[in-house]
Amino acid sequence: MRHSFVAISGTCLVALTAANLGSGIPAAADDVHATGDRLGTVNFSISCDAAAQEGFTRSMALYHSFAWSQAMEAFKAVSDADPNCGMAHWGRAMVMLDNPFLWPGSLTPEKLGDIAVALEDAREAGLHDAREEAYVAALEAFVRDRDTLDHRARVRLFEDAMGEVAAANPEDTEASILHALITSANFDPTDQTYSNQMRAAKILEPLFAKHPDHPGVAHYLIHTYDYPPLAEQGLKAASSYAKIAPDATHALHMPSHIFTRVGQWQASIDSNRESAKVDGGKSLNTHHAYDYKVYAHLQLAQDGAAKEAMNEAFAANQVDHFATAFAYAAMPARVSLERGDWAGAKDLDLKPAAGDYPWEKYPHAEAINAFARGVGAARSGDAEAAREQQARLEKLRDATGPDYWVEQVNIQADIVGALALCAEDPAQGCIDALSKAAAREDATQKHVVTPGPILPAREILADILLEQDRAEKALIEYEAVLGKEPNRYRALAGAIEAAVKANNMEKARSHAKHLMEQAAATDSERSSLELARRIVSAQ
Repeated sequence: MRHSFVAISGTCLVALTAANLGSGIPAAADDVHATGDRLGTVNFSISCDAAAQEGFTRSMALYHSFAWSQAMEAFKAVSDADPNCGMAHWGRAMVMLDNPFLWPGSLTPEKLGDIAVALEDAREAGLHDAREEAYVAALEAFVRDRDTLDHRARVRLFEDAMGEVAAANPEDTEASILHALITSANFDPTDQTYSNQMRAAKILEPLFAKHPDHPGVAHYLIHTYDYPPLAEQGLKAASSYAKIAPDATHALHMPSHIFTRVGQWQASIDSNRESAKVDGGKSLNTHHAYDYKVYAHLQLAQDGAAKEAMNEAFAANQVDHFATAFAYAAMPARVSLERGDWAGAKDLDLKPAAGDYPWEKYPHAEAINAFARGVGAARSGDAEAAREQQARLEKLRDATGPDYWVEQVNIQADIVGALALCAEDPAQGCIDALSKAAAREDATQKHVVTPGPILPAREILADILLEQDRAEKALIEYEAVLGKEPNRYRALAGAIEAAVKANNMEKARSHAKHLMEQAAATDSERSSLELARRIVSAQ
């Protein structure tokens, strides 16, 4: 393949291609990777020789689409080409950080130690100006006091240090992009003002206008806007990223984070179908994409397509990674719970089987199976079986870290316990318990690994209220779910039934028309869809 280069002030602007790296570079089993020729345009100047400069720029473009193993190989090739290029070792250290939106769980003490060693290697190999020294010092601020400072304190130091690098080098686009990445990832899950996300967006939006082909800018904007009140602002980046880097499997998937947030289900399906196809079962991205795809099909009442996608995922290579473990547990739980198949949920097995897959490494993923079984049991009237799954959740919680996932499993245990109470005595205490669980869940943010809650607590609350003939209150709760999770099928269907029972036919017709349009390409028969048809036809 012929390469195109444009010299700009002594730097190399590279239209990056995977072929530039040579063939035969393997992707790690747990890695997102790139497979073809188009990965975007990056400009990152360093003070190394020409061959190292070229390789370094390519390596950073791989980094910006989280193609970790290929980026690591590329940075190693840079250090081989120029042993005095310290920034190549800084690049290796950055790759070791992995996805910052998975912090702190993805950062083991051993990995932090390896990063510190790589930064020592950078200094020994040679840093040739104050700017390069500053890049290394910024990452050192994150790992230096790892034995005495907690993660939040150290990532704050990293964010501040990268801000100083960007301020001292206003012509350095990469410093600003990386500063925005760390700022966006360093968010407080309880901050409903999204202050860090908005500070990151303020950095990235002007860069997106100026550098529309940069993979990192579009990528990090999607992450920055991956929250219900902000998602609409991410649509432009979402529509661009896959075009910027269409041969990076992560770039093909990431737009679906925004599509999911705004309820554009077919766009999510298309995005994840292509991502899984390009990935070909080689990495976590296949199963992660299938989980999003299954979720989207279910929102369109395409139950057959959802099951087919789930089966395709299970037929792919087994991958030992948190994201794939989550998908393995989530997909069958979604297929049962989204369709109200309580008996099926009650008896769900873990797939792959426990003997074939290291579930003990992923208690927060296994908890999904316990949650689904507990909900299925309680909704089937078996309070005792639900209590057993609640106890299982509490045991899994005690084996879980970090704090975010402890809280998620706590919420799941609260929901199952509340539903068990509902099965035993559907009195006000049951509603109070579900209301508390819903408020607790509302105070958290969804993790990037999932398209949404396995079953939203507030939606479950609405279901029970509806069954207790408190239709007006149920309608309020269903519509609250739709405000946070636009176009959720179950919430729309519940709102229709609640509106009918509350004798609010205007809302019933509005929601029914919406559901009919959304499920126009259904491959299934759901009673809720038949109710919507009757309401619309009666107008």
